[in-house]
Amino acid sequence: MIIDINYNFYSDSNGGDPDSASPTLRRYHKILWSKLLPNREFFELSDTKTGTYLYHRSELGEFFLGSDAITHSYKNHKRKFWLTEQIPDEVKELFDTGSTIGAYIIFPNNRIDGKYTINQARGVNSLIDDRFDLTLECIRLFYSGGKSPLYDTLLRYGNYFDLFDDFMGYIHFFFLDDLIDENNKIKFYLSFDGFKTRPSFSDVNQYLLYKRKVVGFIKSRNKRIENYINKVKGNEYNPGT
Repeated sequence: MIIDINYNFYSDSNGGDPDSASPTLRRYHKILWSKLLPNREFFELSDTKTGTYLYHRSELGEFFLGSDAITHSYKNHKRKFWLTEQIPDEVKELFDTGSTIGAYIIFPNNRIDGKYTINQARGVNSLIDDRFDLTLECIRLFYSGGKSPLYDTLLRYGNYFDLFDDFMGYIHFFFLDDLIDENNKIKFYLSFDGFKTRPSFSDVNQYLLYKRKVVGFIKSRNKRIENYINKVKGNEYNPGT
């Protein structure tokens, strides 16, 4: 069981989006998220069902899952060219760091009633702008019964979030601990006003602050993933531990 936390998934995507085109990313997802849920049931993922990325079916339910990049450099975001073209090296560093396993997660990807999936909704909703700290705040609110810009979308996939019991169960399962403070609240990349206004960058310095925090999160999450894999590998040689 080998996962290279420095592997860049664009290297085997043949010019496509790693979320759908990288076989290594798909394999890493299957390895990482096939494990015990908070309720001690095993969440085994399959990559052999035709037409699906990853799949699970058991008494827990049926789940169709896809990969989603949870960090964004905005490198190809036309509305932000005025900003990113000023600091191309900084943008490239964030893009490259965001191409490693610490910058990816899985979400249900089956469309329900023809409406947006979670991946799609967080990308098109202007109050989220594809930012994962804001997405995670929506998930935190969902678990506590609070409304958010993604509430209706998350509700459609409520049985998926039930798998993790509560918000901290979700956090621990996906190694997202470094985006949570000691009070189990989100450590936002930039100042947050409760979804009152659209997130944006006012200047280069604000982008650089965002970049520093995102890179820090990815590197910390990569380390958590590496530690988990090393522990699992060790237990393979020590049955019962």
